[in-house]
Amino acid sequence: MLTLTDPAAPTYRIDGRALRQLLTLAFEDSTGDTSDLRRRAVKVLKEAWELSRGSILSGVDEAKGGLSTARSLARVADEIISALWDFTLTHVYRARNPTEGERLSLVAVGGYGRGELAPHSDLDLLFLRAWKETSHSESVIEFILYTLWDLGIKVGHSSRTVDETLKFARNDHTIMTALLERRHIAGDTELVQQLEGRMAAEGLKSNMFNFVAAKLEERDGRHFKAGATRFVVEPNIKEGKGGLRDLHTLFWIAQYMAAAEAGQAKPRIVNEKRKADWGVLDRLLTDKERDIFVRAFDFLWKVRILVHISAGRAEERLSFDLQPEIARRMGFVDRLGEPNVERFMRRYFVTSKEVGALTRTFCTKLEAQQSKPLVRLSNMIQSGLMNLTKADHPGFAITQGRLSVNSSDIFQKSPVAMFLLFKMADRLELDLHPDAFTAIARNLKLVTPSLRRNPEAARLFLDLLVHGRNPYKTLSMMSETGLLGRYVPEFGRIVAQTQFNMYHAYTVDEHTLRAIDVIHRIDTGRYKEEHPLATSIMPQLVDKESLYLAMLLHDTGKGGEHGQEIGGEIAAKKACERLGLPEWKIEQIAWLVRHHLVLSDYAQKRDVSDPETVAAFAQIVETPERLRLLLILTVADIRAVGPGVWNAWKGQLMRDLVAATESAFRGGRGNDAVAQVRHELSERAQKRLAALSDKNDDMASWLETMDESYLFSFSPEDIKSHAALVWSTFNSEPAAKARIDIGRNATAFSISADDRPGLFADLSRAFANMGGNVVGAQVFTSSKGHALDVFYVQDSQGLPFGHDDAQRMKQAEQQLEQAAQGQLPPPAAYSSAMAARTAAFAIAPTVAFDDASKANATIVEVSGRDRPGLLADLVDVMARLRMDIASAHVDCYGERAVDAFYVTDHFKKSQLTGGQKQVLKKQLLQVLDRPDQAPKKALTQARASLAR
Repeated sequence: MLTLTDPAAPTYRIDGRALRQLLTLAFEDSTGDTSDLRRRAVKVLKEAWELSRGSILSGVDEAKGGLSTARSLARVADEIISALWDFTLTHVYRARNPTEGERLSLVAVGGYGRGELAPHSDLDLLFLRAWKETSHSESVIEFILYTLWDLGIKVGHSSRTVDETLKFARNDHTIMTALLERRHIAGDTELVQQLEGRMAAEGLKSNMFNFVAAKLEERDGRHFKAGATRFVVEPNIKEGKGGLRDLHTLFWIAQYMAAAEAGQAKPRIVNEKRKADWGVLDRLLTDKERDIFVRAFDFLWKVRILVHISAGRAEERLSFDLQPEIARRMGFVDRLGEPNVERFMRRYFVTSKEVGALTRTFCTKLEAQQSKPLVRLSNMIQSGLMNLTKADHPGFAITQGRLSVNSSDIFQKSPVAMFLLFKMADRLELDLHPDAFTAIARNLKLVTPSLRRNPEAARLFLDLLVHGRNPYKTLSMMSETGLLGRYVPEFGRIVAQTQFNMYHAYTVDEHTLRAIDVIHRIDTGRYKEEHPLATSIMPQLVDKESLYLAMLLHDTGKGGEHGQEIGGEIAAKKACERLGLPEWKIEQIAWLVRHHLVLSDYAQKRDVSDPETVAAFAQIVETPERLRLLLILTVADIRAVGPGVWNAWKGQLMRDLVAATESAFRGGRGNDAVAQVRHELSERAQKRLAALSDKNDDMASWLETMDESYLFSFSPEDIKSHAALVWSTFNSEPAAKARIDIGRNATAFSISADDRPGLFADLSRAFANMGGNVVGAQVFTSSKGHALDVFYVQDSQGLPFGHDDAQRMKQAEQQLEQAAQGQLPPPAAYSSAMAARTAAFAIAPTVAFDDASKANATIVEVSGRDRPGLLADLVDVMARLRMDIASAHVDCYGERAVDAFYVTDHFKKSQLTGGQKQVLKKQLLQVLDRPDQAPKKALTQARASLAR
């Protein structure tokens, strides 16, 4: 997609000579006052700066080289700053015969010193003095800095002597790094030469090891801060793993080493076609690796420049709102059903992966060249370990603490040995040496259809997947080499694949491997506290292999023509058949892949206390073994989506549904599953009624007015609390009570009031006005017309509403009591901090009706752009149309809200008619299609992925 060409000729070229002439005219027209001189200089320079930058950036779409654009911007800055320097030293603070204290030089350092500049980057400048600060040097520096700031240029600066510069550099590797890329802009040449000579003579070589170690440690810290994986779907282009800074780090180390060993302060390398810049890499990278380095550097620079332009600021994160715009400007188009934005992001992650491979190779060669006694001692110990440990293959060896191969052609003789290598790496908990990475990558052609059907290869692979000590690490290495995607082509199709939505935090392949890691942690008991049910049923599984394989293959249908579930089922059957699995296991894995979303759908979009929900779910699952497999698969899938996606609310809903389904299985599976489940629940309800009513006539009288479903929807403690709430007021006045439900990670608000049309809508509006996020609600009405509504509410952080503020919870109760009486304040003006980010997603609203799942109610499923107050707006529509809501089930997948409501006709207490559905759908679509606040800057939109 990109080539290393220079930008198209700009329509405006800055002319340093003409610029100086204009500045001289400005001086001649001035009053001579310093402030007037600066004002006139700013006017001249600002026009040149903006015209030059505008000319360069206006052609950046056609200019396929990002690096060449960055260099053009740096050259413009050079002209501006050098002209300003001459103006200052000639017309403002002239020193005809400068004294030692007035000698001054201006040096570009850091990225700007390297001759690269992003549109909104800082300019890093070193004012190099010959002597201590004088009034003259202070005035010159101040004038230049204030003028640059008036131009709107951000400047990072320091003012030091040569001695001070060297002192700081020796004690701070960040300063040393900046100085490595120094460039003389203007002023005293001898001062710069003095700095060059002193740097070469005073310790570059002696500090080499410490410098290298510091840069690698700095890189590790940066990765930890930005995220340990490079496969996050909103990557930091500059600081993230596989980003520009990783390439910079390699270059800095190579540059430092070249300078130190040459006895120079800076390497002098001459080569053709501007590749002089990369010559320092030759001793550590092959020609092919250097070409990959340059292409990656150019691509990432292009992306960074476009991000700065699109955001209008120094933004380094490739956020969702910018991705469609960058994809368009990079020239990506939709192809074979894959949107241009997802194709662009796939290219980004492939590049990031290449940067990772370069880093691994570079660091290993560096270790080999810069080995120390401690490293050699470590290698001796590891060699001893190898002698004590039986090698899985005679061609394997431990080198520098990593598992390597003795010969690059080892796999030619035995392709199965590739799997043996990973088996041994997992057993000894070792990383692979880059030589082993390279050997596998170069022999991927050996992964033929025959090897994919080789029983020994299948045995080794499945053993790693199911019984490995660290399957996530091992499979990740296998994927990095390309072996995993080559051996399982269905997985290879999703490598570096993204889904353009805010729900997923990782690429599809990274999500899959993380989900396998979750299963492994459940299997080994490390999630006992967080997932007690999944941990307890894991030992009960008859076939763990089906679980792990289903997880590996569960998303292989994404982006395909058959859709996620059906496409995944087809892919799973093909993969499992090649692995030589028995037919029953192939069918079980395919079923799990086809239905891997069904548990979360039923738990989060249906009333899990409804017998019809339980019966329908039980008919799909069919067996207790499938139920257990599906629970663990679903837990791992949701947890691996990203931080904060799994929560106690979802966990409790799933546990409730699984418990009810297990009970249904124990009751037998006859022809009328609904009747059986209803009978079992009815028996539980009658037992609970008898227990609660024993020696309590008031409770017995009140429960007789409530529907039977109420009795098995709540615990006995909840029911007692509700009864106390109902009895706490006189003349049926509204009453509200809040309590934190730890199991659901939400605050349960119970509201008792006389039922009336619009009651649920008013309560929902009250929660919206408070900033509460309703995640679920149940509505019960007694035979005497008294309503008991229970809302489960979280705050904006996904924690129980008011969990840390008792006063706020008390105020919420009072506001709910007022709302129950119809006393609502004017609608709040909702604002969303996410509006700018979600604006990039084109989200088609949907409304669907389900009459089959509930005999006496219509289930209304709605989906659209999430925004504050959406739930209240939706139920307002239903209230105005005289429709009652029995329960609400609220969920959110990133930018998309997905809600389900059990709705009945207010008068007939029955399902909605066709005419009612038509009117309701029209009005709901109008609410769902209502835009959130408009973004400040119009950017390209892309269709949001529906994949989960």
